[in-house]
Amino acid sequence: MLGERIGESVGKVALQRALSNPGGGPKMETSFQSSGSLLGVNSTEIGTYVASARPDGSLFGEGQGVTMSQEGDVLSWVGQGIGNLQKDGSVSYRGAVYCQTTSPKWARLNSMAVLFEYEVDAQGVTRSQFFEWK
Repeated sequence: MLGERIGESVGKVALQRALSNPGGGPKMETSFQSSGSLLGVNSTEIGTYVASARPDGSLFGEGQGVTMSQEGDVLSWVGQGIGNLQKDGSVSYRGAVYCQTTSPKWARLNSMAVLFEYEVDAQGVTRSQFFEWK
C-alpha cells in the first residue's frame, strides 16, 4: 500500500548519451542532479539511469545514485522503473528504489522500498516524489 510522501526533489538532466543495444530498441543513459528534501532533511542528489525501449513502446529503466544532506549525511540508492514517453517529449516513470545509509536521519530507509514518481519535461527539468511502501 502506498504510504506517506517522504520526499520530493526538482532538478535538471545533466547528460544524455545513446548506448549500443544490438538487436534491441533504443537505449539511453541519463544523468541528473536535483535538490529537495528526504524525510524532512534538505538534500542534493546525483543519479544515473539507463532506459531501454520495449516492444510495446514503454521504457524500462535501471539506475543508481547518491543523496547528500547539507550536514554531510550520505545515502546511496539503486532502483528500477517503467516509463512512458509523452507526445510533447516528456517522460514519466514509476518505480521503486532501495536505499543504504549509515545516517541516523535516514536509517529507516534501509528497511523499506521507496516508491517514486519521476517526471522529465521536454526541456530536461526533473521532478520527483518519494513515498513509503507499507
